Amino acid sequence: MLQIVRVTMREIRLPLREPFQISSGTMTARRCALLELEDVSGATSWSECVADDAPNYLPETVDVAWLSMKKWVIPRVLGQTFEGPGDVHAALECDFRGHQMAKAAVEMGMWGVEAERLGMPLARLIGGTREEVDVGISLGIQATPEALVEKARAALALGYRKVKIKIKPGKDVEYVRAVREALPDAPLMADANNAYTLDNIDALIAMDDLKLMMFEQPLAWDDVVRHAELQKRLKTPVCLDESITSLEKAQDMLHLGSGRIINIKPGRVGGFTSSIAIHDFCEANGIPVWCGGMLESGIGRAYNVALASLPNFVKPGDLSPSARYWERDVVTPEWTMTPQGTTLVPLDKPGIGVRVDRDRVEDLTVRVEIIQGG
Repeated sequence: MLQIVRVTMREIRLPLREPFQISSGTMTARRCALLELEDVSGATSWSECVADDAPNYLPETVDVAWLSMKKWVIPRVLGQTFEGPGDVHAALECDFRGHQMAKAAVEMGMWGVEAERLGMPLARLIGGTREEVDVGISLGIQATPEALVEKARAALALGYRKVKIKIKPGKDVEYVRAVREALPDAPLMADANNAYTLDNIDALIAMDDLKLMMFEQPLAWDDVVRHAELQKRLKTPVCLDESITSLEKAQDMLHLGSGRIINIKPGRVGGFTSSIAIHDFCEANGIPVWCGGMLESGIGRAYNVALASLPNFVKPGDLSPSARYWERDVVTPEWTMTPQGTTLVPLDKPGIGVRVDRDRVEDLTVRVEIIQGG
């Protein structure tokens, strides 16, 4: 039985090693909302809310999610008894619309607590089968095609098994073509972050002969209909990210033909229970999936690695080592990558597989709130 009696909410500011630019803006530091959950048994675990500072990915932001967790999400589970973490999703969805990232932070944290309580690795608790997962890298928009080529070449030399190139109108065809010409056999994909419409897809069509693994979320964040029209015009698979917020949206994609691949981000779909349901549906229908990143700290990365150990995560995920983004992470050991381009799933210890560096978290903390049962 699972019963959360105390939740500590913390916001930290984690500086990036270098600015990260996508079509909607540039980030130099990450505001991370962290939770520490404690069960009545004394088992504890940390989790992370992946909402951004601004509503440029989905409508949720760090501040909106903070309020939602404090006022609605945590009170729904605090002091309640659950047979297991798989029951939490339904409790959070009943008469409570949206706020998927806030829900996910709490729901996933309860999976972490259960893993600690049972003394088993989180990956095994959720049904993971892999001992290591393939790692891809996400390259932000660069100043020149030449700079992008050098970044991609360096990433492949390190062993990365997929290179994701961020694009936007005006920084697309010339850039991606330059990389393909320089690296003819490299596993490349392009991520548009909603930057295109059906009126300006000529650039996407122009890149359709570059043997890309996929175009990720070219059109609007909440669209599945127009993506179906786009997919009909492309040989390259369309991968949906922001559009897939639930199992039902994945079913819509298949029915309409809106894409051929899904990026499952657990924070976007409300947590592990929904992620596993989408994974299982895709596996049954021959749709490959992979796990995208949201510039998480090492805490959020732990949950992504566990999720990516499920069998149908057959495309490399955005699971770069800690040192790719941070001068110093908030976990020990920090996440690393093997020379073969994989991350090892931590199966030798219970829970999320890494220890939170409390001193580091304290140094970075800008606000704290404690919520506990009466």
